Amino acid sequence: MNDQSSRADVQTTLPLKIVIVGHVDHGKSTLIGRLFHDTGSLPDGKLEAIQAMSERRGMPFEWAFLMDALQAERDQGITIDVSHIHFRTNAREYVLIDAPGHREFVKNMITGAAQADAAVLVVDAREGMQEQTRRHAYLLHLLGIRQVVVAINKMDLVDYNEARFQQVSAEVRDYLAGLGIDLRHTLLIPVSARDGDNIVSLGKTMPWYDGETLAQSLDGLQPPVPSLDLPLRLPVQDVYKFDDRRIIAGRIESGHLRQGDILLFSPSNKRARIQSIEAWPTRGQVLACRAGQSIGVTLDEQIFVERGEIASLDTNPPMLTNVFRGRIFWLGHQPLMAGRRYKMKLCTAQYPVDVEKIEKVIDVNDLGTVAADRVERNAIAEVIFRTRAQIPLDPFDHNGITGRFVIVDEFDIVGGGLINMDGYADQRLSQRIKSTNIFRVEHRVPIEERWQQNGHRGGVLWMTGLSGSGKSTLAFSLEQYLFRKGYQVYVLDGDNVRHGLCSDLGFSPEDRVENIRRVGHAAILFARAGFLCITAFISPYRADRERVRALAPELFHEVFIDADLKTCEERDPKGLYAKARRGEIDDFTGISAPYEAPVNAEVRLDTSHQTVEASLAELSDYVMRQFAITAH
Repeated sequence: MNDQSSRADVQTTLPLKIVIVGHVDHGKSTLIGRLFHDTGSLPDGKLEAIQAMSERRGMPFEWAFLMDALQAERDQGITIDVSHIHFRTNAREYVLIDAPGHREFVKNMITGAAQADAAVLVVDAREGMQEQTRRHAYLLHLLGIRQVVVAINKMDLVDYNEARFQQVSAEVRDYLAGLGIDLRHTLLIPVSARDGDNIVSLGKTMPWYDGETLAQSLDGLQPPVPSLDLPLRLPVQDVYKFDDRRIIAGRIESGHLRQGDILLFSPSNKRARIQSIEAWPTRGQVLACRAGQSIGVTLDEQIFVERGEIASLDTNPPMLTNVFRGRIFWLGHQPLMAGRRYKMKLCTAQYPVDVEKIEKVIDVNDLGTVAADRVERNAIAEVIFRTRAQIPLDPFDHNGITGRFVIVDEFDIVGGGLINMDGYADQRLSQRIKSTNIFRVEHRVPIEERWQQNGHRGGVLWMTGLSGSGKSTLAFSLEQYLFRKGYQVYVLDGDNVRHGLCSDLGFSPEDRVENIRRVGHAAILFARAGFLCITAFISPYRADRERVRALAPELFHEVFIDADLKTCEERDPKGLYAKARRGEIDDFTGISAPYEAPVNAEVRLDTSHQTVEASLAELSDYVMRQFAITAH
């Protein structure tokens, strides 16, 4: 079977998973029960059994009882758990997921929605969009569900009034448009689930509506993009040893692989070729496997690989990073707070993560954002997470499997979210060595003799801070002052390296990383030559500055030019901050791109409240203490 035909089989044989969401008591379970009845999908005797149960308990019959299987749900009239049930139309097979609407069971709703390919949002025609309706709609957006059918239910309670339908529809459309959902593929259907109007066939109660029924709209939904078309991602579940074979086992989450492919394991960056593929219950040799299959592979080299690593093809690996932005939904009883450490589960791996910053909390009612120092239960927020070591991941819009994570506190799941790398770079890029026939050359002049000759030690004063903080002003002032005192000193700043050494680089996150990598190596060369090299760069990423420090820790001195954003904007002669706020400049650090302030800089200068002269005096005093050997 070739790849093309196998992909077609996947699309036609897998059922479409639809989650039904909405505010409590807006009629989700009733709608599903009616849909199953009217399509003839109920098992024999199911309807009669529910009717008999209702009579025994002295309760009126409810279509919702067909789905609400738990005794507690029948007693309280709400859906607590997530129910999955198969049914089919003439067009295709479906799995309908009935998710709870009550605020207390949002975690169960997310569990159901996370598995879905599309959604039906149920809205009561009388009540319109409620807070929980908006929260569910936002969660659909957060989980990456872009196909939404809106059922305006209980039209019988508003006398099948067209004007009321149009009013609620406008309210729904405005909210979904604010989320960025493409309304061209969003249907709004007036229905009465209790009476079956417009569920499978058009009812006579709403002659003003001649659009699709709910069942027809489901048949028109598109199947999900096959994960076969995405890059290979094989999270390692475990490593087994049979005889003399080490079998690396896991489930292929996306893409496909063949015997002979070269696998790259992240984050260890080890490579090996697939020697054989083991698949169960298949017997004999397997030459190729695809997404959705659980397999094992043996390699042509005995490399050490652990659970949690992600195998990919060497040509298209996941990103490596120790910092990322997560858009999360918080479920914990205790608020999420900056500075706390949690456990993050990503595929088969677990990592300790620190909450570095809460960027904003999102108001699901009006989609506005507010600054906050904590995220309360059932709130949605954008948060910066940092890990000690680099981890492999993908932005959610690149791969919905390796771009989704769960947060655990102790043994409880307290949140989940999607990975967004806007403004952050793939740190793998800075680790690639393109040449292998390179050898270090040892100089015959000891570095200490250079220092004695110059009368001062060599080193790097790495100035970092926002644009407009005063880095270049201080750097060139210090250079002039030290030169007059007899120092071998030179400034590297953004302008002089962008005209030469880094003239081929732009301002994307990856180019920023490469820019600092080059400057860092050049600065260390200056320092080893006996110079005091002063750099003046925003250098927004902490990891990049730490990589430069690691080149020669004894020579590196970080100087944080600490000016707040307001001060920097006031000093901005080119109006760059104003242009960034108007969207005329992309990736401007401090506004559209992140700046990660130093944690343990050797020097911190508060240029928001300190004059240039005072800052220069403090900096020159530090140089005299750290670098001077003889008086000049």
